[in-house]
Amino acid sequence: MGQPVHLPPAPPFEVRLAVPDIAPWVAGNTGVRGFTTRAASRPGQHVALLALTHGNEISGAIVLDRLLRAGFAPIRGRLTFGFVNLEAFQRFDPRQPTASRFVDEDINRVWDVDVLDGPRHSAELERAREIRPLLDTVDVLIDLHSMLWPSDPLTLCGETEKGKRMALGLAVPALVVADRGHAGGKRIIDYPRFADPQTPYAGNLVEAGQHWEPPTVDIAREAVGALLHRLEMAPVCAALPPPLPRARPRFARVTKVVTATTANFSFMQAYRGGDVIAKRNTVIAVDGTTEIRTPHNDCLLVMPSLRPSRGHTAVRLGKFE
Repeated sequence: MGQPVHLPPAPPFEVRLAVPDIAPWVAGNTGVRGFTTRAASRPGQHVALLALTHGNEISGAIVLDRLLRAGFAPIRGRLTFGFVNLEAFQRFDPRQPTASRFVDEDINRVWDVDVLDGPRHSAELERAREIRPLLDTVDVLIDLHSMLWPSDPLTLCGETEKGKRMALGLAVPALVVADRGHAGGKRIIDYPRFADPQTPYAGNLVEAGQHWEPPTVDIAREAVGALLHRLEMAPVCAALPPPLPRARPRFARVTKVVTATTANFSFMQAYRGGDVIAKRNTVIAVDGTTEIRTPHNDCLLVMPSLRPSRGHTAVRLGKFE
């Protein structure tokens, strides 16, 4: 076995995007701060576009802010624009862009009904409880995210067939991954309204690219456009043109979630999300003294976190189908 890479301290990350001014949208018009709904006279589904689930992931917020400023409204149904973690975003500082992911805890790990209904309190839990009644009216949801470490864009569709169909039908991004989420808690797309296979409602999480890079904004906008045009909700307008034809996306299913159990987790090299390890049983990392090996041939590395904290997801391993 080779030796793992001992990475130097993380370099300062450069923010190549202008921070959006979402002040006009904080009051909203739904009774939930940061949530604005625009409705058409023609009936249709209720679609929610979410951004800032993590306060430092600003690419999705740029897309939503541009659409709102352009006066974008659906031609059927209802469209809700939601800025999720307002308090964390208010702390965003381009000089320290990794510091404002959340205030007390990750709001994308609290969407277990027992947690939402339980006695625990935090800034993020209170915000999730504020948002929850509105999400209980949503038919289709896209949660726009970005990634700290280099990775191909991808859509996480959860474990349901409806989530998979939605992601493959949009074909933006070009990689769709089915997964169970994180050991640390449930995401918005894991909330029962969307994750229960017995309901007709579906949600996808779009990882549009690396944080703070202009191409990430482009992918997020294309994903939103693909959804709204597919549902015949988008008017003909410059703000959201129809998506360009794309090749059929690739689909992979997560076979193993690797959670760091020690503070000494190290990869064998600086992998990139989307890398494929050809051979089964290849050592890709060590967690303390435990070797992390690929469970099958052609193993897809999904969003490796090159410096995972103990108890956090280090990488998900996927198999193409």
